[in-house]
Amino acid sequence: MMETQNIEWKEKWHDKYLEWICGFANAEGGRLVIGRDDAGNVVGVRDVKKLLEDIPNKVRDAMGILVDVNVYEENGLEYIEIVVPPYPVGISCKGIYYIRSGSTKQVLTGPALEAFLLRKRGITWDNMAFPVFTMDDVDDEAIACFKELASKSGRIEPKLLDEPKAVLLEKLHLTHGSYLTNAAMLLFAKKPEQWMAGAYVKIGYFETDADLLYQDEVHGPLITIVDRIMELVYLKYMRAKITYEGIQRIERYFVPKEALREALLNAIVHKQYQSCIPIQVSVYEDRVYIANVGCLPEHWTMDDLLGKHASRPYNPKLANVFHIAGFIESWGRGVEKIQLACAQNEAPAPKYFVKPQDIMIEFTASEEQVVRKPINRMELPKSLSKTQQAILDLLIEDPGYTREVLREKLNMTDRTIARHVKQLREKGIIHRVGSKKNGYWEIHMDKI
Repeated sequence: MMETQNIEWKEKWHDKYLEWICGFANAEGGRLVIGRDDAGNVVGVRDVKKLLEDIPNKVRDAMGILVDVNVYEENGLEYIEIVVPPYPVGISCKGIYYIRSGSTKQVLTGPALEAFLLRKRGITWDNMAFPVFTMDDVDDEAIACFKELASKSGRIEPKLLDEPKAVLLEKLHLTHGSYLTNAAMLLFAKKPEQWMAGAYVKIGYFETDADLLYQDEVHGPLITIVDRIMELVYLKYMRAKITYEGIQRIERYFVPKEALREALLNAIVHKQYQSCIPIQVSVYEDRVYIANVGCLPEHWTMDDLLGKHASRPYNPKLANVFHIAGFIESWGRGVEKIQLACAQNEAPAPKYFVKPQDIMIEFTASEEQVVRKPINRMELPKSLSKTQQAILDLLIEDPGYTREVLREKLNMTDRTIARHVKQLREKGIIHRVGSKKNGYWEIHMDKI
């Protein structure tokens, strides 16, 4: 016998246990047993008659709810059982909200409290009206992008794609009365962070936990940013293991693209945007973290997350649009797809870290995967000219720098920068990978 989501044991009564009763009331209900030790053994309680009178009164005064208090006997020892029903509305204990999660009691504050109260009212944050965001603020390019994606996915009636954007957003359930919703703003605002701070994604490359070498931010309508994040991560931040089959060059990353894409989509769909904290992607030479302010569905544990489960998105309206656009399914298979993609690419299974206020997934490289380490700027050879050393120093700082950025940072003419970059390229010391806008520079010290 052990403590569970619905059972808690205490040896003696203390008034602080009113908080545990509040937690049960806000969750699935439960039983608080007074007179059992942590192992579940009955140790008995004193003043049973007084407690039978005091506890209901204290619960009523602190929370305004009613509970059943019963007395039982085992091996000649009496103990008390307080039966707490689940309440359909949020219950506070002297102004503070608590909730039972697993076998622990948690205090609800900030975004978590707001989400809890909305959920008790049958409302999700993404479906709330956002009056200051109007149809004039909807980005036409984002709408066009969605229409193209939805047309390819085939998950929407084709005739709806010919409707004006006002009709389309209504059919997508992105309106609340005469107003657009939070979901509409996140999906189709040109700059969502203008309306909701933190509605973007941060990416950083770390040498150690304390050493951030360079970083980027990806902004824009949520319906458009996934591909840009993927391109940036793989072209600039991650290093591929290079192999050849004949003359064909094969690049293999330690995080499969299918897995990373699904993890990013999960973060976007399940994020608590009212936290005003961006999704954070931290890249190291041998691991990648995606951290997101979010929470598991109520009463879920890691076993529920990793096992077979129904789809329960934190932002269902947001998820519906991503589903129609062909980004995600609607069967709760996101974690399963990540696991499968890693297994098929012989990559280690990711690890999940779930805390009360955030969820993080960690991808790691296997021992066989070779990832190029960042070059220490102190290792730059003295045989290069000062300008070439300065250019390499900046490219180590951020491999994504373009020639225009180098020119501005070094206060040199475009012609001078172009000449030295050309010389470095001809020597094979640097090589541009990807496009001018979103690519990065590879540095080959062995060519010097």
